[in-house]
Amino acid sequence: MPESKPRKKATAANQATPPAATYKPNPVWFKPVMFGLMIIGLFWIITFYISEGMLPVQAWGSWNIVAGFGIAIIGFMMTTRWRS
Repeated sequence: MPESKPRKKATAANQATPPAATYKPNPVWFKPVMFGLMIIGLFWIITFYISEGMLPVQAWGSWNIVAGFGIAIIGFMMTTRWRS
């Protein structure tokens, strides 16, 4: 019965280097800002509903909901860049 040929061993030049050499953790301020924006956006919307449209900015009317969601979405978008 024929035998298969032995495989060549991978050399250091043929192996892919892991991206760990370029890994940089986030700055210290990143996590508090990320969670802070999410919480501020939530409180913005809650304040709008509890005050029946009088707060946070009365002149904006229903656009306060968009502002609250916008602030929270910025926080959620920051999660895509979060490295621990």
